[in-house]
Amino acid sequence: MPFESDDYLSRHFKTSGAELSKKIDELVALVVPSSSQNLLLYREMLVTVMRMAQADRSRWDAKILLQTMREMEHAFSRLDQFKRRRKVTVFGSARTPVEHPLYALARELGATLARYELMVITGAGGGIMAAAHEGAGMDNSLGLNITLPFEQHANPTVDGTDHLLSFHFFFVRKLFFIKEADALVLCPGGFGTLDETLEVLTLVQTGKSPLVPIVLLDEPGGTFWKDALDFMRRQLEGNRYILPTDMRLMRLVDNAEDAAEEIDHFYSNFHSSRWLQDRFVMRMNHVLSDAAVTYMNEHFADLCLKGRFEQQACCEMELDEPELQPLPRLSFVFNGRDHGRLRELTDFINAREHWASPLGAED
Repeated sequence: MPFESDDYLSRHFKTSGAELSKKIDELVALVVPSSSQNLLLYREMLVTVMRMAQADRSRWDAKILLQTMREMEHAFSRLDQFKRRRKVTVFGSARTPVEHPLYALARELGATLARYELMVITGAGGGIMAAAHEGAGMDNSLGLNITLPFEQHANPTVDGTDHLLSFHFFFVRKLFFIKEADALVLCPGGFGTLDETLEVLTLVQTGKSPLVPIVLLDEPGGTFWKDALDFMRRQLEGNRYILPTDMRLMRLVDNAEDAAEEIDHFYSNFHSSRWLQDRFVMRMNHVLSDAAVTYMNEHFADLCLKGRFEQQACCEMELDEPELQPLPRLSFVFNGRDHGRLRELTDFINAREHWASPLGAED
């Protein structure tokens, strides 16, 4: 297509917009159930593609969009069968040899997480990834592979099964590492592991990813994460590049059982969270006692931009997730900034002594 100025494209959109809009509406009506709450979202997706097609600026841009959409749709479809299972993403070096103590630790981690009925997600490669899947077994493993000309081949546990997905783009693969994770366990590794560690921390710290347990796992006496934490405290916290409470987003452990218990405890009362306009809602498995709510309003008030912590039932805006409607909610106007303190609040509501009795009486 010959180059045309933006002015031309703008005029073309104005003259053809009504007809194009009508045809998009017709197409959406053909394929999307009229009762779908996502109808407007699918329509906007089609409009976005049409705008890009009209501009037709770059073949490379078009190929990136196509590959991204294909990979994401394929992953959504394949992972749907596992959507109600808790999953833990495990990161670590693909180059860890079988005879290394960390390999045995990762294998034990996989087996322990499976015992806690948690699925194990890895990059499907060797080293730490192979060990974690080996311990978990195929039924409790998911592999998100990346197509590379070297080194990255699917490990035997997931290779050739429907528990393996392959990605062309790192950024799409990374999205699913985080999107599917109810927790993350980070073992020692190289540039890739450090990249994923810092990205996970950044996403949770900024609220772009939901708050989940982030566990740093090293062998007993190991210094990999200890040295990394010392650096963060000295250079990042010391220079005020991060909030002091940001360091509370992660926990250091040196055995598989402690890693699994940390994750299990995180979900002992806390279930999940979401934003409803300006209010942050934490879904819980148990109602909190009146004394616990009073304590929160005194000692966690800094998390609220205004108002107080309130317990409530499911509201009309949450009817899109019917299976979660029975759960009680803790609702407040979160400042959206201090997620380390939010982790402290989560620990508070997970403490059994802060739950109300089944009959609603004070414990």
